[in-house]
Formats: sequence, C-alpha cells, structure tokens
Amino acid sequence: MSVVLIGFAVLLVLILVLRMPIAFAMGIVGFFGFAMLQGLGFDNLFSFRWTAPLTLASNRVVETVQEYSLSVIPLFILMGNIVTRSGLSQELYNASYAFLGHRKGGLAMSTVLACGGFSAICGSSLATSATMAKVAMPPMRKFGYSDSLATASIAAGGTLGILIPPSVILVIYGLLTESSIRELFAAGFIPGILGIVLYMAAVRYVVWRNPAAGPAGERMTFKERITALKGIWGVLVLFTIVMGGIYLGVFTPTEAAGIGAGGALMIGFARRSLSLLGVYETLIDTARTSAMLFSVVIGALIFSDFINRAGLPDMLLNFVTGLEVAPIVVILAILCIYVVLGMVFESLSMLLLTVPVFYPLVADLGFDLVWFGIVVVVVTEISLITPPVGMNVFVLSAVLKDVKAGTIFKGVTPFWCVDIIRLLIIVFVFQVSMFLPELLYR
Repeated sequence: MSVVLIGFAVLLVLILVLRMPIAFAMGIVGFFGFAMLQGLGFDNLFSFRWTAPLTLASNRVVETVQEYSLSVIPLFILMGNIVTRSGLSQELYNASYAFLGHRKGGLAMSTVLACGGFSAICGSSLATSATMAKVAMPPMRKFGYSDSLATASIAAGGTLGILIPPSVILVIYGLLTESSIRELFAAGFIPGILGIVLYMAAVRYVVWRNPAAGPAGERMTFKERITALKGIWGVLVLFTIVMGGIYLGVFTPTEAAGIGAGGALMIGFARRSLSLLGVYETLIDTARTSAMLFSVVIGALIFSDFINRAGLPDMLLNFVTGLEVAPIVVILAILCIYVVLGMVFESLSMLLLTVPVFYPLVADLGFDLVWFGIVVVVVTEISLITPPVGMNVFVLSAVLKDVKAGTIFKGVTPFWCVDIIRLLIIVFVFQVSMFLPELLYR
C-alpha cells in the first residue's frame, strides 16, 4: 500500500508542481512503481532484473498502437475536424435560431441546441466551444444579450461534446474498462438529450429572473424555417448513418468511424467549403491530436498495470466492505471525489487518473460499468465549467478576449446546477442511461 501512496504522491507532484505532461508522468510512475514492486531500486539500475518493467512498458506501447479497435479514435477525430472546417456549425445555429430565436432567451437556447448537434458530429467539447463562440456570440450581442448568459450557454453547450456519441472520451473509457463501445454510445444518447433540455431550462430561469439578459430575437416565417433546415441535411444524414448503423448493428464503431470520416469529406467537397490544402491541414491536426491521445492512453495503461499489480483495487474493496455501508453510498463518495478533482484537473487527466482505480471496485460492488461510464463522463462535463479550472471557460476567454473568465464563471452557475440535477437523475434512475443498451444489445 505504501508503494501505491508514494506513486500517487509523486504523480501529483509531477503533474501539478513540475507541470509534466500527464502521459509521461503516468508512464514514469507506472514504470518505476512496477519496478519497486519487483524489489528493484537505483542501486541495481543496470541489473538484468529490470527486464520485467521494461517488458511491461514495451508491450503496452506495441499492443496499444496495434489495437485495431483504437483506430476509431483518429477516425472520429478526423470526422470532427472535417465537419469543423466545413462550416456546418453556422447552418446548425441558423436552423436552431429559426425555431427558437423569437422567444426570450431564444438565442441562448438556440446556441445550446446547436452545440448539441455540432458535438454529436464533432465529439470534442473544446472544439465545440471554440467554434460556436465565433458563430453564436455576434448575433447574441446584436440583440443585447448579457455577456454572462451568452458565453455561459456556449461553455455549457460545449460540454455535451464528450457525452453525445460519437465521443472520444467514451472510447477511451471503454478501452480502460474493456466495456462495449457501442453500448457506451447507446447509453450516452438519452443523458445527452436530457442535458440539452435542462440547459434550455437553465436559460429560461435566467431570463425569468432578468428578462433584459436575453431579449427575444426576430420571428422567422415558415418558409424561412424550412430553408434553414435544408442547410443541415448533411449533418442529419451523416449522424443518422453513423449512429444508426452502430445502434442497429449494421457495422462496428470502427467501421462507422471510417464511414463518418469519408462522409464528412464528401459533404465538405460537395459544399465547396473544403480545399485540398484544408484536407492536408485537417490530416495534420488529426495526426497531432491522435498522437497526443495515444500517448496519454499508453501512459494510463502502464499506470493501471502498476496499481493493479500493487493490489489497490482489492485493498479498496476490503476497506469499503469493512465500512458496512450501502453500495450507493460508495458511488456518491466517488462522485464527491470527482467533483473536487474537477476543480483542479483537466477532464481527460481526471478520467485517466481515476478510472483505473475505481472501476474494479465499482464492478465488484455489482454496478454496470457502462452505466458507471456515463456517470463518470457527466461528472467530467461538470468539471469543464467548474472553477477554477473549467477548460471550456478558459477556451472561451481566449477566443473572446474582451470577456473575462470571471464573467463566464458567473454565468455558468445555473448550468452546472442543472448538471448536478442530471447527475442525480442518472445515478438514481438507472434506466435513463441503460434503456437503449438493454433494448438494443441485451
């Protein structure tokens, strides 16, 4: 146990104090932690007995890079990058605005809905926030929206990118826990829609308290609404083919990712919004992001091997069993830990640090790992807009240089309050997240 505690302490120092990238920090701690468990130290640094930890690390690198199912990550990232460069975000916002813009707070609700639609294709919270900031902020300012409500709707709507499938975070969670990716995608759909509905309710609450914060926009005619819908046919078709194919078992998530990337490329060329230079830059961005994610996953798996070899999951289970509390109390305690960690850790870092520790305990307590994955991702969403390290907030603050981060944090308060409500619903009403997986696959 002492080795595990030392390992966690060193890991936190490397990440928080020395600012070492989490991929290298977790890999180093996992490697040397495993070596310490083998009785190795710096006094025998050149001993042949270092073969065991070196073999562990090298096998993890080779096996991860060669894992066929992991090809879903660069393909979904490529699809999202192509969609982002194709300018589909503007059409999504226009379609949402056509139906909701005439209501009080309608532009903010349109932003939330457009973020949900864009994230369903993009799969990235930070990219959704940065893109929608450029699309949605000018019209909201034109109609006199307060900066706090306008930016908060973008920041909160952007968090949906890691839950509404296809989601790279869910793919990584599935890899770490050996859970079915298609079941995770099915489980994330209803909670994602619930998030959109609750965010709209948060907007309505804000404009009820202060009508001047979100004045009504212009009412569109029926013809204008139909015209706006025509602009998003590509997104609807792409999402239907990709997710419908996965849900119905027509093709695997990896095959769906390939079809989605190819479909996004064809839509981009058909719209004449994607040049050959744009394709080249998109491929470079995708390769860079994929390499970063694969490095992080490899480091997390090495660290996971270390804590499993040290017996931490068994120790946690014995400790919890000795407390003689209901299993749901343990889940609530884990969620409290996530909320606290979310205040200081970036979302992916938090997920990779904690899931290898908690998921064996959750499984031994009899909880479904697919359900737990949705719970974890929803908590991670909350961390994206929680001070002092709300990544979506700081992305917006960087894009909108005339809006202070404090203004955005003030505006997102009602949104993370409804996120807490959604989290409690998912925790205590099991079928909210598990209805589709059980209907389709079990």
